Amino acid sequence: MNIEITKTTSPKTVPTDNLGFGKIFTDHMFVADYSRDKGWYNARIVPFGNLSMHPASTVFHYGAEIFEGLKAYRRADGKVQLFRPIENVRRMNNSAERLRLPQMAEEDMLQAIKELVKVEERWVPHKDGESLYIRPFLFGNDEHLGVHSIVNATFVIICSPSGSYYAEGINPVKIMIEEDDVRAVRGGTGFAKCGGNYAAANRAGEKAEQLGYTQVLWLDGVERKYIEEVGAMNVMFKIDGEIVTPALTGSILPGITRKSCIEVLKSEGYKVSERLLSIDELTEAMENGTLEEAWGCGTAAVVSPIGQLFYKGKTYTINNNEIGNVTQKLYNKLTGIQWGKIEDTYGWTVEI
Repeated sequence: MNIEITKTTSPKTVPTDNLGFGKIFTDHMFVADYSRDKGWYNARIVPFGNLSMHPASTVFHYGAEIFEGLKAYRRADGKVQLFRPIENVRRMNNSAERLRLPQMAEEDMLQAIKELVKVEERWVPHKDGESLYIRPFLFGNDEHLGVHSIVNATFVIICSPSGSYYAEGINPVKIMIEEDDVRAVRGGTGFAKCGGNYAAANRAGEKAEQLGYTQVLWLDGVERKYIEEVGAMNVMFKIDGEIVTPALTGSILPGITRKSCIEVLKSEGYKVSERLLSIDELTEAMENGTLEEAWGCGTAAVVSPIGQLFYKGKTYTINNNEIGNVTQKLYNKLTGIQWGKIEDTYGWTVEI
């Protein structure tokens, strides 16, 4: 892919404090256009700014949109690297296929990500635990209101230097198990990373927040019986020595951090089961004390211990509301690889 680069004439001062998550944006962004006749064209890195769009654009009316999230990390030696970026590229193309948006050649999408990070390298934080969050997104922008397959689309990548996703950091979070709303159903778009999945989760998320909980834990959309995922992450449990995570049945996002956790755990000899986990089984484990640890896992937070679960009016405390040994090991191992503090024996990192 031939990428034209136009650099800003007014570079911003890179902040070093109070980064938060997704609130500050870098100087540049990548943009590429698509039409059914031309394919992908006009690939460019330009100064960060607003997008001009027709009010009838498909994305506004029919939700033709997908996105991804990955990070660039500043290693101890000062160099910058990505963590398993090809997995994000492939998942984005899978999401595009589900929503019938145009896919992009893997090598081109990866090139676009790497080139933008090279241009924005000074924005990759130096502090421990901070990173440059990378948000690729793709949307349909046909300029008429008929319901139809996408003919024109735009692919954009923006970057944001970020600190911890949760204010609690690596401290345990409180999660509410949602009983009424559902996030997705099998055969739907649950496995795709599209905006509609997250918009549909907002009502339950607001309810949880009002009750003092950080996130929602979803049950399946058919039987309201099986554990699926946490609002912004996949979820794992250590039950009587066994690591259990919900199976990918089509309504759960196939998380890259989830996949990495499973591979690390198996390599270290843990029994890991990807299977259906009912709320009844989980409740029983909470009540009889065999639920030893619980954690969420995702790109933004990496690994986030769960200290409390709320279900049917009752609060269950997990591991004395402290981070567990396995959760801590996973956090140390993954962040150690990501920030280049320990050797990457899995071949997951890509140097910029």
